[in-house]
Amino acid sequence: MSVLRASLVSVAMTLLALPLAADPALPEILSLEARASVIDEIMAQRVRTVLPPLMTRTGIDLWVVISREYNEDPVIRTMLPGDEFAARRRTVLLFHDPGDGAALETLSVSRYGVGDLFAKAWDKERDGDQWAHLARLIEARDPARIGVNISETWSQADGLPYTEHRLLMQALPEPLRERVVSAEALAVGWLETRSEYEMALYPQIVRIAHAIIAEGLSEQVIQPGVTRTSEVEWWYRERIAELKLQTWFHPSVSVQRAAEREQDFKSAVLAANDDVVRPGDLVHVDFGITYLRLNTDTQQNAYVLRPGEQDAPASLKAALARGNRLQDIVTGNFRVGRTGNEILAASRAQAIKEGIEPSIYTHPIGFHGHGAGSTIGMWDAQGGVPGDGDYPLQPGTAFSIELYAASDVAAWGDQRVRIRLEEDAFFDG
Repeated sequence: MSVLRASLVSVAMTLLALPLAADPALPEILSLEARASVIDEIMAQRVRTVLPPLMTRTGIDLWVVISREYNEDPVIRTMLPGDEFAARRRTVLLFHDPGDGAALETLSVSRYGVGDLFAKAWDKERDGDQWAHLARLIEARDPARIGVNISETWSQADGLPYTEHRLLMQALPEPLRERVVSAEALAVGWLETRSEYEMALYPQIVRIAHAIIAEGLSEQVIQPGVTRTSEVEWWYRERIAELKLQTWFHPSVSVQRAAEREQDFKSAVLAANDDVVRPGDLVHVDFGITYLRLNTDTQQNAYVLRPGEQDAPASLKAALARGNRLQDIVTGNFRVGRTGNEILAASRAQAIKEGIEPSIYTHPIGFHGHGAGSTIGMWDAQGGVPGDGDYPLQPGTAFSIELYAASDVAAWGDQRVRIRLEEDAFFDG
């Protein structure tokens, strides 16, 4: 009976005694109708405040985003109205910067309208062929650089299919074809930059994720000696669905315990782990939700008290402190203009100097869980990441501070333990 009543102690940014009540501090979650309205407001503000300086910075005065139904560009999914989920037939969005401080022109060259933000600029019966009319619209604006979403580095900025690119180039007159360039920098900037309105909402989205994690790491979900890690994973999926939220990946729950051979990290990442949660276990969860088109990505831990224990072992808490310190080291090395690889190298050197064994794999987050922007290491690329690791850090961006610190835990006979942590953060520059 004492085993079944064993308690959980949260080992995350701090140590808190559990169990928790149901729905611990769960913030309000909007109705689906209200969410659509908020998404439309976010998009309108982003077009007014985020996009113009990005177009100026990247030197692109006309951006064409093209998608066909069921083959959507990752960028266009961030631009559709809150009550639309996909492109219809062929959806073409056109953003034109007329210069001299004038407002951006936003057009939809599509069979159907695309919300209120995009003026409908093509009627098939009146204007004829879609491609020919798009070419006329572009020619009339005489842009110096026409950006399209092609990229070797970022999948999210590489959303223009070969066929659509070919048809666009065929439709454009020869002088304009020479002005078509990759909009990689513009697409990445659009995806990675958070607006003022988004940052008013994002902290609460993260709090929702934390509340769900805490509920899952409680005795209301886990009965030590009975509950399997896979059952907790599926509880998280069910709880997300109950709240009318979404997840962008299947939650991961695993355990580390004393007197077991250290598991290779590659195996821990790539292999399924299904075990009964027992007293004395360190339970790890990796969890993310999508809400208002913004994503969270969080990793936290809980220690299951043995009968008679009142707290987690001191050496395990010390290992946690090293993991928390590593988080501070990484964020302390954020500087505008530094590349992800430079931040990685500086953070690893500082951590090792402080006696911490680090592995850093921090990434942008926002419209995508693993977002476009400056990548700061990967778990299997601690020497740097070519391409997206060479991208300079920008202000107004959000990151998942993902990493682990390895420690020999005295309470477990100096067994090596990895404290795997991940918390979402905003860098204002």
